Amino acid sequence: MRTARICTFVAFALNGFVMGMWIVHIPAVEHQVGITHAVLGWLLLFLGGGAFAGMQVCGALADRFGSRAIVLAGGVLCSATVVLPGLANSPWTLAAALLALGFGNGCLDVSMNTQAVQVERGYGRPVMSAFHAVFSVGGVIASLIGARTISWDWRPSATLAAVAVTGVLITFALVPGMLPNERPSPATPAPRQTDSTPPASKKSAPKRRTPSQVWALGVLALMLMLCEGVANDWSVLHLKDVLDAPAATAALAYGGFATAMTIGRFVTDRVVGRFGRVFVVRYGAALAALGLTVAALSPWVPLALIGWTLFGIGLSGCIPQFFTAAGNVDPESSGANVSRVAGLGYVGMLAGPAIIGPLTHLFPLNITFFLPVAFCAAAVLSAEILRPPHNKPAPPEPTRAEA
Repeated sequence: MRTARICTFVAFALNGFVMGMWIVHIPAVEHQVGITHAVLGWLLLFLGGGAFAGMQVCGALADRFGSRAIVLAGGVLCSATVVLPGLANSPWTLAAALLALGFGNGCLDVSMNTQAVQVERGYGRPVMSAFHAVFSVGGVIASLIGARTISWDWRPSATLAAVAVTGVLITFALVPGMLPNERPSPATPAPRQTDSTPPASKKSAPKRRTPSQVWALGVLALMLMLCEGVANDWSVLHLKDVLDAPAATAALAYGGFATAMTIGRFVTDRVVGRFGRVFVVRYGAALAALGLTVAALSPWVPLALIGWTLFGIGLSGCIPQFFTAAGNVDPESSGANVSRVAGLGYVGMLAGPAIIGPLTHLFPLNITFFLPVAFCAAAVLSAEILRPPHNKPAPPEPTRAEA
């Protein structure tokens, strides 16, 4: 279990690092291809569409073959395709590159989260938020390395090619230590599965009917992960274009956001254990709304960086709750349920920010940020969705599920 947990940590860090390196190079790639913010916004739809497709395909495959095998495929694909946007020289080649990168990211994301749910069940205590914290560590490392290579005037293609090779090698090294398919899981299914149907028929049940709680979690994930996607795709451009910050300084906007996400997620497991996940989502979304408002209205770079940091702290504890809750609705179909929530969430995170691009034709970039502020406010009002529907007040099982 310890080896599996360490390897899952590495998978999350790798995913955060690979996608973070793409994020900090967005301005350079935009300039290289010669497109406007609006066109970039539409092209990000390909990234989101590829991620959604990868999640839906690989969620079912993770239930069938085990998440370990899909982490291998997703890690290699995500790492190898990150170089493609750096090689793009037209909007169409960039669209194809983002579609491939999105598919690889979707495969890796849903499979590593399914593996994380399996590890958490094995530990019997909250550990999910720590995995997502390490994802943020990868983003922080990417922002620091990206800022340095940008200041050295390295070409995006050279930097991203080095990231691709490193990512593939790390993937092959970490996968053997992960847990195999948990279909015959010993402890968790017993309380929930009272029938004696064979594994094949149990596997088909989630495909016929996804629990309503999973869809509710997916809608809430979509709202808050759209907000996270705004930071990923537009925070750097906000400082660079609205506040005229140098490119290397602008990269720190995402760095501050990712650092705040990391710190928040390292403490979230304890907060959830004491106050519950509804508390974390409700007050976290409120803080996120405040932070993004500060960033959007600030005329000074330092205050804007503080706003992006508050935005990250607020969102940090929210996102992991959706994955762990979905993975424990039915342990026999963790991959499929995680893929539903992750798919809807990443439609928000990777495709939703594409809305910001066209809106820049009508409003300044910083004013468009009040759309995600409104989503944060909606999450504050709808956080009760995360309350387990069928559980009694204090049994041990839901406590693990909430972690």
